[in-house]
Amino acid sequence: MSGKPSVLFVCVHNAGRSQMAAAYLTHLASDRVEVRSAGSEPAGEVNPAVVEAMREEGIDISAQTPKILTVDAVRASDVVITMGCGDTCPVFPGKRYLDWTLEDPAGQGVDAVRPIRDEIRTRIEGLISELGA
Repeated sequence: MSGKPSVLFVCVHNAGRSQMAAAYLTHLASDRVEVRSAGSEPAGEVNPAVVEAMREEGIDISAQTPKILTVDAVRASDVVITMGCGDTCPVFPGKRYLDWTLEDPAGQGVDAVRPIRDEIRTRIEGLISELGA
């Protein structure tokens, strides 16, 4: 990676795990990392329990909307992280691909989302360290 690293988080609906990961990376790394998130079948809105769980952390993602995964987003990213949902991504040479196996917060209340959120934060902190950001 040259310059500012770029990370893409991918989940099927881009309504939970990938949104939390993108929000944490943006919040914790500030402008030192370019952050994207997307899904192969985006939902109509971000999961409300996810919005509430992140609000508890002082991070407002209520204005975020799920986005469609594009080849251009993958091509423009140095690191592509799928969120344990078996999603297929275009593969390009020179990219780093990771799969984070995480429980799906879909249909769960905020009490069930908190441990998923906390696991994502821990992984993001490690990622920031790995990226040198």
